[in-house]
Amino acid sequence: MSLSFKGHTVIVTGAGGGLGKAYSLLFASRGANVVVNDFNKDAAQKVVDEITAAGGKAVVNSSSVTDGAAVIKTALDAFGGVTILINNAGILRDKNFRNMTDQEWDQIYQVHLKGAFSCTHAVWPIFRKQKFGRIINTASAAGLYGNFGQANYSSAKMGLVGFTKTLAREGEKYNIHATAIAPMAASAMTETILPPELLANIKPEFVAPFILAVTHPDGAKANGKLFELGAGFIAEIRWERSKGTVFKTDTSFTPSAVKEKWSQVTDFSAPEYPQSVADFDAQGTLATAMKLPSNVQASSEVRFDGKTVIITGAGQGLGRAYAMMYARLGANVVINDVSEKGANAVVEEIIKAGGKAAAAVGSVDDGEAIVKVALEKFGGVHILVANAGILRDKSFTAMTELEWDAVMAYSAAKAGIIGFTRALAIEGRKYNILANAIAPSAGTAMTMTIWPQEMVDAFKPDYIAPVVGYLTSEANEETSGALFEIMGGWAAQTRWQKAGGHGFPVNRQLTPEAIISKWDIITNFVDGRATYPTTTQDAFEQMASNFGHEDGAKSDSPYADPEDPELVVNAKKQIEPPLDFSYTERDVILYNLGIGATETELQWTFEGDDEFSVLPTFGVIPQFMASGGISLDWLPNYNPAKLLHGEQYLSIKAPIPTSGSFVNEARILEVLDKGKAAAVTSIVETKDKASGKVIFENQSTVFIRGAGGFGGKRNGKDRGAASAANSPPQRKPDAVVEEKTLPQQAALYRLSGDVNPLHIQPEFAAMGGFEKPILHGLCSFGIAGKHVLKTFGAYSDIKTRFAGVVYPGETLITEMWKEGDKVIFSAS
Repeated sequence: MSLSFKGHTVIVTGAGGGLGKAYSLLFASRGANVVVNDFNKDAAQKVVDEITAAGGKAVVNSSSVTDGAAVIKTALDAFGGVTILINNAGILRDKNFRNMTDQEWDQIYQVHLKGAFSCTHAVWPIFRKQKFGRIINTASAAGLYGNFGQANYSSAKMGLVGFTKTLAREGEKYNIHATAIAPMAASAMTETILPPELLANIKPEFVAPFILAVTHPDGAKANGKLFELGAGFIAEIRWERSKGTVFKTDTSFTPSAVKEKWSQVTDFSAPEYPQSVADFDAQGTLATAMKLPSNVQASSEVRFDGKTVIITGAGQGLGRAYAMMYARLGANVVINDVSEKGANAVVEEIIKAGGKAAAAVGSVDDGEAIVKVALEKFGGVHILVANAGILRDKSFTAMTELEWDAVMAYSAAKAGIIGFTRALAIEGRKYNILANAIAPSAGTAMTMTIWPQEMVDAFKPDYIAPVVGYLTSEANEETSGALFEIMGGWAAQTRWQKAGGHGFPVNRQLTPEAIISKWDIITNFVDGRATYPTTTQDAFEQMASNFGHEDGAKSDSPYADPEDPELVVNAKKQIEPPLDFSYTERDVILYNLGIGATETELQWTFEGDDEFSVLPTFGVIPQFMASGGISLDWLPNYNPAKLLHGEQYLSIKAPIPTSGSFVNEARILEVLDKGKAAAVTSIVETKDKASGKVIFENQSTVFIRGAGGFGGKRNGKDRGAASAANSPPQRKPDAVVEEKTLPQQAALYRLSGDVNPLHIQPEFAAMGGFEKPILHGLCSFGIAGKHVLKTFGAYSDIKTRFAGVVYPGETLITEMWKEGDKVIFSAS
């Protein structure tokens, strides 16, 4: 059945363009009345005009989403009610965390989180009274995994996930359903950070049908669920928790004991899938913990001598337990609390026990004042435990705006803390700053208001502190950006699990009905296809793999030529599967060393150097397996042993990161019949997996002896810089650089991925007619490219033709001529 929304009124915020516009148009086309909200009144009016011109019903609202009452009033005045709310409005204020201002943080919070609260709070009584309502909150991969330069955005977007799950629980008895989505789609926001070629693949029209599928009264069941979607791909995502481990709850429960059993805490071999706080036997686990023998300690004790720790909200409860532990293990401790009496009492307790502590009385809003105490008293700061928090528990209906703001000012919402932490982990890794989040349960002044007294007494804050101690110690060298649940001597890690999902054809209009028909696949976590994404790159991988998913025959090649014979036409149509390539700073250094960088050139051999960078010819490395993996067995008399690498062209399209995850897309560009040989040129685009931005383009030409005579073209089309003639001028070179290669140069270079035995095994080299293993052509290419870089500076593209053999240990001489805006070089 076709889903009709006749009689429904839908409010879409941020609907002047992008996703919001797509939602509005699709709802209207299915009979809904639509309130098009956008701060840009003209943009909203254009959407309304488009709807009304097509026979639909829509009105403009240009109020700020933080004035939810005004937004809802428009729906009531125009249509007499409201049934569906799409919280879509958003802005970006990207900046690295060090330079982020309070204003840039607050602007993101106001639009994304406060706006969603305000509109939802205004519509909630209406939904409850009519016993129906559907709410969509727009999260983001940045919120789920963190993103560099988006600590504010990551926090707000993850906060919306926690908001959604709570609304789902409170609303279920009133038939109010709330769903969170993490969409990837072209919009006014993404246009500022994503390249046009990627935007074309992530049209909003691939997201909008999902919204209709889950908001219709007879639609898919998605209450409290979270979905990633874009480019025709949709998958549910949920929490997965390790079984964890239990510690004896006595004085032997220390950070050293946690270090000894850390691998058990993070072991996901027997995972659990909690849906609520109740999905854990807290009392039984605590009873088990109390009966265990004393905890085994790690051979090297975890201590904090000489380290200064700031703990917020440390006047009692968890904060006090943390403070006492750190002081006992040698740390200087700064006790922050709004209560002067509470802070000073903990300081006195630590000093009396022989420790070192100082009070920093005041709100955590004034972070600079707290850090100033650490610097003045102890000369530095090494660890921050952001513990301060308050509760203002009340049903969403009864909650006031003041109560919302009070809690948010302290915690940015607990789910928001997760997104914030993950963004910090990404930005901090380079500087050895680790950030982790914990979800502890302990008897404190806060939980005392909602727990029975026996639980408050049993679940002591002391049972949380050792895990925090280990995570913040130098013993933890790797764990960052992670989330842990801790309670009563038990600790476990929590991560995302993503269903295998479903990819719909991108050459066919996606409909809500099609999505509902595949719902069991979209939400299936047990069919062996589930994944465990930890970065936005991971999340984007499945979406990107759906870019070429089309119904029917393979599409024509963009490099088709009417002069091509049939075997070439068919070969050019073949779409190779995308090939991933990931690398780290270590791989960069290996490559740089492989083409002759030395220990004195720290910008290329030491990751800690301020100017550490990738030599530009590294661009041939990510694509190597992709271009080399293109099938050529359709050529007549094809023999891989008779293949020679003839030419290489590299275009550098964007700054090269010192580590990254790429995806390579390879196609055949040109095939020429040379009579006794065939010349095949492949083209590979190397894209950043997260953004889809093209980083490199490579064109590789290989000659296959004995594979010609198939009646193809003798000469190919002009492909610009890749095929331009570059003959050296008839004059003395402007510069000459000589470099003696190492005898082990080929052995070193092959570690970058070209493991052809021709370059290492004498017997194999002899079979090819060489007296000994030869140096890789792309190695000599890299050395010559390095000479050009050192002589004339950075370049955007480089081409070479291979005409001879180089043996490791020989000296390479690069002659260079500057001609206008290019350099012609010849290496021998």
